[in-house]
Amino acid sequence: MAVRPIRRSDYAALNALHRQVGWPERSEAGWRWLEANPARRDLDAPTGWVVVDEADAPRAMLGNLVQRFRRGPEVLYAATGFSIIVPPERRGASRPLIKAILAQSGLFACYTLNANARSAPLYPLFGFKPAPAQTHALKLAWRVDPLTCAKGRLLRGLLGGVSAETARRLGDRLMNRRLFKPRRLKLPDGVRVLTDLGEGSPYADFWRALVAEGRLIADRSPEIMAWRMSDPDMTLAPVVLGLFHRDRLQGVALAHMNKTRLIDPPCLDILDLAALDGADDAIEILARTLIDNARGLGAAKVRLQVTTPLMLERLRPLAAKARREGGWGHGHAVFRDPVSAEEWSPTPFDGDYAVCLRPVPAPRRSSIRREIERDAAV
Repeated sequence: MAVRPIRRSDYAALNALHRQVGWPERSEAGWRWLEANPARRDLDAPTGWVVVDEADAPRAMLGNLVQRFRRGPEVLYAATGFSIIVPPERRGASRPLIKAILAQSGLFACYTLNANARSAPLYPLFGFKPAPAQTHALKLAWRVDPLTCAKGRLLRGLLGGVSAETARRLGDRLMNRRLFKPRRLKLPDGVRVLTDLGEGSPYADFWRALVAEGRLIADRSPEIMAWRMSDPDMTLAPVVLGLFHRDRLQGVALAHMNKTRLIDPPCLDILDLAALDGADDAIEILARTLIDNARGLGAAKVRLQVTTPLMLERLRPLAAKARREGGWGHGHAVFRDPVSAEEWSPTPFDGDYAVCLRPVPAPRRSSIRREIERDAAV
């Protein structure tokens, strides 16, 4: 099968592949946003690869999200694949696509933290190992609207097997007014909403302090955050919280609203929980604040899709109260540096979630407004 890097002229075809499996499509500006990833530009890496037919038209794809990392003053790079889409008639195309992402140079690791149950068995065939080793199959979730979660389970039972085309005709379900008219956040002492993530902000000071600790961490610099926050396909702004002690930022949480499928209720996905050494309570306080406010933001549950032993320890009682989700190995990695393999302790920020979550549809059409009203009345 012929494989080549993604080109700008492929975007319509890539959207067709996403539409075929019911995954969120990107606008032209959204695809250009992926191109603008500063870490990708550092290495001049492709945005992904396609398997093409005789006419050079894309028939299968794999995205390539390059991430910059820091270990003190050292700058490193890794890549995670995203949106691997192989239609049934192109069975076997995943192999050359995965080989293409593994063939990149200049990376200390190649990984996924978001494999689904169908794709998970593929990765060991290419030398990937479970990562994080102890918690690669564990996701945590906290229900904040049990009734809506129950409706979601009922819809999955009734409609879970329908085609992507049928699901589109049915439209988004389980929407609510709070998504676009959220309640005011209730914040505990020391927790503030972070609106300034630029140079010269407390956030920039936090990032420099985090780097100075010398741990292997994904780049959360103001440059990277400015890029992440500028995704033109977002319909709702991310929630960014900081925990301060004596006016010094000690920890940061980042969460996005996600509607996994049209029949699923909205979910607040925690995409980052990071804290300085010694701020042992920051992770629990920030996670609890998100959980306590999630229903007022329109979510039916809160989810943390990547866990580590350290994260579980810092979450303390919250982890014990969470539902265990997953059950298959969603985290897999190939390391070219054994030291980094030992040091890596990822959060969802390291994964592809920022580019793969399905945005909550904006209530522009009357059909969506009627859906909101109907679900609110049930």
